[in-house]
Amino acid sequence: MAIYFFQGREDYLKTHQAETDETKIIEIIKNRISEFFNMKNVHFLFGSGTSCPAIPNMRDLFQKVNETIDKNADFKGIFNSIASKSKNNLEEILGVLYSKREYLKGSIDDLDKNEEYNQCDKLITSIEKAIFSELNIFSKDKVGKKEIEQVLETYKKFYQKIALRNKDLSRINIFTTNNDLFNETALDSLNIHYINGFNGGLNKYFNPAMFNYTYSKRMDTSIDRFEPVENMVYLYKIHGSINWTEESSNNTYFDVKEEYSPTYDEKKSVLIYPTPMKQNKSLGSPYSDLFREFQHKLLEPNSVLFVIGYSFSDEHVNDIIYRALATNSTFNIVIINDIDDGKPICKVNDNRVFRIFEKKEEGSEGNNKGATNPLHFFDRIVDELFPNLDAFKQKDVLTEFVKQIKINQKDNENR
Repeated sequence: MAIYFFQGREDYLKTHQAETDETKIIEIIKNRISEFFNMKNVHFLFGSGTSCPAIPNMRDLFQKVNETIDKNADFKGIFNSIASKSKNNLEEILGVLYSKREYLKGSIDDLDKNEEYNQCDKLITSIEKAIFSELNIFSKDKVGKKEIEQVLETYKKFYQKIALRNKDLSRINIFTTNNDLFNETALDSLNIHYINGFNGGLNKYFNPAMFNYTYSKRMDTSIDRFEPVENMVYLYKIHGSINWTEESSNNTYFDVKEEYSPTYDEKKSVLIYPTPMKQNKSLGSPYSDLFREFQHKLLEPNSVLFVIGYSFSDEHVNDIIYRALATNSTFNIVIINDIDDGKPICKVNDNRVFRIFEKKEEGSEGNNKGATNPLHFFDRIVDELFPNLDAFKQKDVLTEFVKQIKINQKDNENR
């Protein structure tokens, strides 16, 4: 296995005359990443790779759906026909079925009595249920599974490393295309505060204004002086979540509700399923608000976006990233993934674009250290590449102490 580190189209390791020893190469990459962590605005974009293997990728997801459909003779024929023409691409299969259902809705008067429409509708429901079941880490057949526990542990390690951040810097923003609940479960278990756009008590409804708020603590009981808490992140689920439903309320302008326990409901679900039409669905609320936040954050000065587990397959996400690169001269992007060299992000020779990945070279015999996964897999990124932000705080102890003394002196003078 060989580790690659590109800045634009230049080999960063060769340019900086790096050693060929893997340990030293990883140290060079880690030091560069540490520099990015000190930037004013740090953002992350998670793709499906961060939840693998607990949540199957698209190829494995097709196999799971296929196993479900095989048990139903009524759907098996039409599903296999579409699957063969789309080369088992689940996105294309759903795209065909959604299009067919919409066409029949617009051309048939009595839908309930139309066999073709009912068959298409039931097939879509069966596929969506199968996908939902695979995304639900709390379902009976997933609880306690080794893969679930391992991935959850990686998420916990990630948040333990990045949540504690100097109060003079902006809070961390996590954007994810994943619909599962690994982020929320990890954050809850660590007692880390997070804002995900929902407010309320027993009934939580979406309110984009929440992203303008933060958690603060009172520094002095005698006067109104506050400062933001350090262990807090913002979470943006730009493709929705399995525990979001559409439910009307007289007390909110938005009808998207966050449920405590995720259950499939075809009529209430606002989840964006993997189809070619997901870009159109992302134009409606709450997704328009979430994508607007994504665009706004990337345009902030002195920003860096770490991309993990995302393969640049969603054009509506890519466009926002490309726009940030085109208009924000202080924006940097660090892609830790082995993505297709044919993607536009790989072709542009831009020194603000960094790519880190590991792949097998011809004649090589696997990883050093006996690692089972390449360096760009989420578990190894967290364990080997990401610094512990809490370590940076030690350097600031004296500075903070002196700063606090000056504040107290000024307060005493004003009294």
